[in-house]
Amino acid sequence: MKPADVVSFYRRLQEQEPHPKTELKYVNPYTLVVAVALSAQATDTSVNKATAPLFKIVDTPQKMLDLGEAGLKEFIKTIGLFNTKAKNVMAAGRILIDEHGGEVPRDREALERLPGVGRKTANVVLNVAFGEPTIAVDTHIFRVGNRTGLAPGKTPYDVEMKLERVTPPEFKQHAHHWLILHGRYICIARQPQCYRCIVSDLCAYKDKTPPPGSVLEKKKSKSLPKSAGAPQQPRVKIKAKTKPKAKKK
Repeated sequence: MKPADVVSFYRRLQEQEPHPKTELKYVNPYTLVVAVALSAQATDTSVNKATAPLFKIVDTPQKMLDLGEAGLKEFIKTIGLFNTKAKNVMAAGRILIDEHGGEVPRDREALERLPGVGRKTANVVLNVAFGEPTIAVDTHIFRVGNRTGLAPGKTPYDVEMKLERVTPPEFKQHAHHWLILHGRYICIARQPQCYRCIVSDLCAYKDKTPPPGSVLEKKKSKSLPKSAGAPQQPRVKIKAKTKPKAKKK
């Protein structure tokens, strides 16, 4: 994407949502760390549902340790991989108490040393809790970066580094939120809603999706082969049965 188009891309997203925020519910930096760690391979909605009652009684690492791993599991058992996540949350709480006085460090390396906290989680915490202009790349942002041509890359790290380079400074603070919301509600994985997209003309995605029920959509569906969407069955060669050769006497 050309630099001028990048500016237009972000400016339109900014005009649509001037003050974007994370959809994860949290009370303070510590509960944000917990919420983001729990959100791995889970939806924000499912995490919020589980943490709403949890954060009413737990908002510090010490309170989490007092609750105990078994107690934590009762709150988060509806979230995928809750057993592993519970262990990580308890271990992270102990490190925060022993090494950081119970406070969440404003340091990427220190955050990434916490169990269950990777680069993406650290970037989210630095951005949301401390106002750092970091860009956390999740599956939504990875898809948007590649599909639109804004920041193509083979890995989340590649996309993050390209976004860091191409994103103008005035947009970096909220870039993460604009891109994740765009990927979550417009540039969705299965079928992007290009007909609703405010940056469609800047996007490099060639197979733009027309509005539902439009003439273009009907033509597109008719052009697909009948077998499209149906699983292809592997061809199996069947050998004709032959009579066994008679043994020579």
